[in-house]
Amino acid sequence: MGDDDLCFLDAVELARMVRAGEVSAREVVGACLGRVARVNDLVNAVVTVDGEGALAAAAAADERLVGGGDVGPLHGLPVAFKDTHLTRGMRTTLGSRVFATWVPDEDELVVARMRAAGAVGFGKTNVPEFGAGSHTFNAVFGATRNPYDLGRSAGGSSGGAAAALAAGLQPLADGSDMGGSLRNPASFCNVVGLRPTPGRVPSYPTANVWNSLTVPGPMGRTVADVALLLSAVAGPDPRCPLSLDTPPAASFRAPLERDTGGLRVAWAPDLGGRVPVDPDVRDVLDRQGAVFEALGWRVEEDCPDLDGADAVFRTLRAQAFLLGLGPLLDEHRELLKESVVRNIEEGRKLTGADLAAATAEHTRILLAAVGFFERYDVLVAPVSQVAPFPVEWEYPRVVDGRAQETYIDWMRSASYVSLLGGPALAVPAGFTAAGLPVGVQIVGPPRAERAVLEAGAAFEAATGWGRRRPAV
Repeated sequence: MGDDDLCFLDAVELARMVRAGEVSAREVVGACLGRVARVNDLVNAVVTVDGEGALAAAAAADERLVGGGDVGPLHGLPVAFKDTHLTRGMRTTLGSRVFATWVPDEDELVVARMRAAGAVGFGKTNVPEFGAGSHTFNAVFGATRNPYDLGRSAGGSSGGAAAALAAGLQPLADGSDMGGSLRNPASFCNVVGLRPTPGRVPSYPTANVWNSLTVPGPMGRTVADVALLLSAVAGPDPRCPLSLDTPPAASFRAPLERDTGGLRVAWAPDLGGRVPVDPDVRDVLDRQGAVFEALGWRVEEDCPDLDGADAVFRTLRAQAFLLGLGPLLDEHRELLKESVVRNIEEGRKLTGADLAAATAEHTRILLAAVGFFERYDVLVAPVSQVAPFPVEWEYPRVVDGRAQETYIDWMRSASYVSLLGGPALAVPAGFTAAGLPVGVQIVGPPRAERAVLEAGAAFEAATGWGRRRPAV
């Protein structure tokens, strides 16, 4: 097996091979580092590399296995962590000139759990400045390019992670998602990403332990790989009051294959007319009916009540920017991109009445969704309203003839779903006539990760789109 073949193996299979001694962690890490050296300059997905440290950690992993020591489910798998997630002893820039040389002295909780499960950290993946926006570019490292078309965006904010997966630079990736930051790049790069139920994968450190809008989550090239990573990072933490008790970790990575015939599906190709969708994406969405029929799913076109979602999301997002980044506006305004400045300033304008209204409306949306999911098992909708756009753009200014006023407007298909409180799985669904990836999101009620993963695995098996590799 050549190094490139090794780099594109499913993480589940790769982990099995390492544990069985069929390949060493040093060989796997070395193969990925070699591919990074050959390919990364084209896509700019991995922005910090510690090859020497990774190979030393891989050697230690091999020795532990030979010595009969306990090994975790990610044993020997190489990972470059998202550059907004703190990594002890490794540069973490957050895509910002303010932190261009910062080296934290602690791991983010999701990173610590991946390491504890045996993952070998070898670097960091690119992000927008402070993760702000669904297109990955910043003044420190530049833009990440889509492996399926180097002239196009890889999405964001987990764009470096998604591009690294698609290009075979790593088998698994950590992402995070507020309004689509994990799902959008998965869709743009033809990989899989799960926004979990808030609390399923706790976030720490954080400026707001009560935040239910931003969640860490797993990314991979297959649904089973995502389930594998979820099994390693899910579970409660005493510092995170919203964190969920979880079933035995192995229940997430147990075989996902089951007959999903009869699944009650709400199909919302434009979220009930609430969002415009470009024609090339709509063409791909229109083909999904044949897949649903082949799977035996019982499909009705329907959508949860999302009236008021835009105001709720904008208010909660502005609050999060103020809490997390407010002091930087006073200390380093000249080093912040304009859109980040604007978001912090929007947070400072909020009143108690604004927050109360957003909380009340968010509660109404959540309670309405409870009734909706009594009628349906899952909601299926587009992840993104556009296909990957030119990498030089900050964001799409027009979607299906409708102007988009800000850099977050064009992602309402994802940000509205964030307010429903349940897991949302982005799965490859096909390609436009120009060969650009398009994904759908399979959404469930709170705590329904297993059901969403099983539906995603059935959809994935019926289509096979995720098996198409980029030419890069």
